Order: sequence, then C-alpha cells, then structure tokens
Amino acid sequence: MTGPVSGPVTRASAADVAVHWTRLDSPLGQLLLTADADGALTSLSVPGQKAGRTVQDGWRDDPGPFREAERQLAAYFAGELKEFTLPLRTAGTEFRERVWAALDSVPYGATTTYGAIAARVGASRMAVRAVGGAIGANPLLIVRPCHRVIGTDGSLTGYAGGLDRKVRLLTHEGALTAVRP
Repeated sequence: MTGPVSGPVTRASAADVAVHWTRLDSPLGQLLLTADADGALTSLSVPGQKAGRTVQDGWRDDPGPFREAERQLAAYFAGELKEFTLPLRTAGTEFRERVWAALDSVPYGATTTYGAIAARVGASRMAVRAVGGAIGANPLLIVRPCHRVIGTDGSLTGYAGGLDRKVRLLTHEGALTAVRP
C-alpha cells in the first residue's frame, strides 16, 4: 500500500499544553516523539536534528500514546509498511501547513523536487526557497516524508535529520537509484 499519510491531520494551538513524549530506538538512532493531550503525534525528531525538539520541563514521559506509532515505525523499518496512518497535529503557518500536506502525497519509493512541491501548493517559481524552508521545518520526520524531496538535477539536498539519514531512508525505500548523492 502506498500513498500519503492517511490519519487525521489537525493544527495545534497554544492551548495544547499537555505534551507527552517518549523515545524509540530505530535504525536512524533514538527517535524523540511528542504527542498532544489527545494522543495526536506532534513531532518526530532524530538525534542532532537541525531545530529538532528537546524534552522540556513539564512534559510527561509516557509511552502509552505512542504504541501505534511504535508499531507503524517498526513495520516501516522492517519494510512491511509504506503508508503511515497516524493522527497528526502540527502548528505551522498556513503556507507551511500546505507544504507539509503536499509532502504527504509523495509515495513511498518515489522522490519529488522542491519545484514540484511549490507547484503543488500554488507557489511561484520564486517561492522555491520558501518551500525549502517549510520542508526544513517539518516537525514529523519519517512520517511526513520530507526525505523524498531532492534537487531539480536529481542531487540530494539538505535534510534536517542529516544527509546520511536521508540517504539511508531513500535507500530503504528503494528510491536512491533514481537520485545522485
């Protein structure tokens, strides 16, 4: 099964103060997951991630809300899952939310370009840098597949989780043969 994330996606608000968190081991290192009070996944960060989340005072260390995310991530890394179906909640500008939603439509094993994402969200060619900034601010690495976005010439470009992890994810999905490192 391929396709976009199909769980419900809603926007977070400043009123969502209860943050649950847990850490999960993965082939990419220990992942930090956060969720809101309703259990919707709000972030997934990798060690050393540019602008990645860090545990804050008052957050609840509680693996309970993450059981399904843990199951789906394990299945993804085992090559048994190609589409995540998790409830997600993000807090971004309207433009970022549109860009992040466009990432959800990039199927497993495929890649797209920053220009193609810009076109998908109705942004001008001049807005490609802004699209890149929005992609770089994606709070849901792996689940929202920003690693599938490459340069127009087929080259690998920035990834908040590090280019080595981008290579590993694209290789895992069988998409690396279509891009130049």
